[in-house]
Amino acid sequence: MKIKSFDQLSSLELDTLREISSIGTGNAATALSDLLNREVRITLPDVRIMGYNEAIDWIGGPEAVTAGVLMGMGGQMSGVMLSVQKMEFINLVLETMLNVRVEDYGELDELRQSTLVEVGNILISTFINALSGLSDIAVSLTVPAFAVDMQGAILAVPMAMYGGTSDYLMTIGGNFVCDNKQVPCHLLLSPDVRSLNFLLAKLGVAE
Repeated sequence: MKIKSFDQLSSLELDTLREISSIGTGNAATALSDLLNREVRITLPDVRIMGYNEAIDWIGGPEAVTAGVLMGMGGQMSGVMLSVQKMEFINLVLETMLNVRVEDYGELDELRQSTLVEVGNILISTFINALSGLSDIAVSLTVPAFAVDMQGAILAVPMAMYGGTSDYLMTIGGNFVCDNKQVPCHLLLSPDVRSLNFLLAKLGVAE
């Protein structure tokens, strides 16, 4: 039976999506480790299906300012994926790659933004490649877009694009661990409902 929104997912379907997300984030941590040339691993990710407002609260509230890298999905799966980059993550990247540290998002000049976009692109692409390989689905990605804004405004993009078909999205949260320090990792995946049904069918768990 095809679902009409995320909240209709069965426990088997949710467990399957959690397993894929765990593999995807593990691959993303490995890619980040290779890029930074430092050992990076990720804690067991917490994968949930949340409404948009709940997801905004989960990443810190609608008025909290953060950075984000957003990429659209095409091919056999449509939707968007967002990498939320908080200050701890930004400084992990910038200190390693540029030997600089920032105290405020206003200090992110063109070079620093470009570096963060590159990292966000790698994290999202690695995650989607894992999902694509496990499900045998061809997924293309758009050029990444970078934004610094209140989290409510950043999350308004997938809400505007797909809120008409689903008021829910998949949130994937964990912590990157580098030099015994934990750095928050937040990924948000919002496929449209048609794509979600196609993915579940390809994975053989659609009920």
